[in-house]
Amino acid sequence: MTTHSCTEIATERLFLENDAAEMQRQVDAAMGKPGEDVLLSFASDTEAFYGRLGGARRLSQRAIESARGSESKETAAAWRMNAALREAEFDNVARSRQEIAPALAEGPTRDVSVLAALAFSRIGDINSAERMARDLAERFPLNTAINRYWLPAIYASIEIRRDNLAKALEDLRTTSLYELGSPLPQFEVGGSLYPVYIRGQIYLSLHQGKEAAAEFQKFLEHRGVALNSPLGALARLQLGRAYALQDKTVQSRAAYQDFFRLWKDADPDIPILIAAKAEYAKLK
Repeated sequence: MTTHSCTEIATERLFLENDAAEMQRQVDAAMGKPGEDVLLSFASDTEAFYGRLGGARRLSQRAIESARGSESKETAAAWRMNAALREAEFDNVARSRQEIAPALAEGPTRDVSVLAALAFSRIGDINSAERMARDLAERFPLNTAINRYWLPAIYASIEIRRDNLAKALEDLRTTSLYELGSPLPQFEVGGSLYPVYIRGQIYLSLHQGKEAAAEFQKFLEHRGVALNSPLGALARLQLGRAYALQDKTVQSRAAYQDFFRLWKDADPDIPILIAAKAEYAKLK
């Protein structure tokens, strides 16, 4: 997706204004019209932003079916990869893996391949991630978004799995000029700040709480970029972890509570939520 319709832009604004009722009216009004799959996928990310993963899955499936109904298998595959990445970030590794192969089979486009490589790297399938990353680098050597944004994010995620954290940070160095933008493929209507999120995770692993907090704070400072990316909600949790590393218990508890407020209606069996509750219980 390279341009935003007026309806998409309006829906983004409504999300930032927390107008859930009007967002739902926009989605309902789009049903049966061209582009309904875009709003359905956007709505799925909004559900995921609030931890309502079951609802997110149902909306993603509707987006996929709508795209197929419009004879756009490539778009259907992109929405499926969006769902796979969401599952990966929520630590649903098996569910994420189940979504990747069918998406690649249905629409093995450049953009779907980028997102598949990222998903593989996020769930720890290093061999698949490296193989796809090499292929993308060879096929698209002049594509700035791929080589300066997505591939560094993929490589950094691979190095995290190898516990090579210094190399992971170095891999992300080239993203600094682009990470506050919305480079294609836009698997959500807005940008995702993926390199920022990954860099923050690296600093957490290095026990550098101050640096980690600075990265995750960017999600709060740039809501117009992150929009309803589920990473925006998870950044609150990661802020809590970053403050805990600095022994800033008051700030840490506040960040965890901010995350729990967003996820007050979340599905209780999401692995990352279960971990967050256990961590919060140990804060003194």
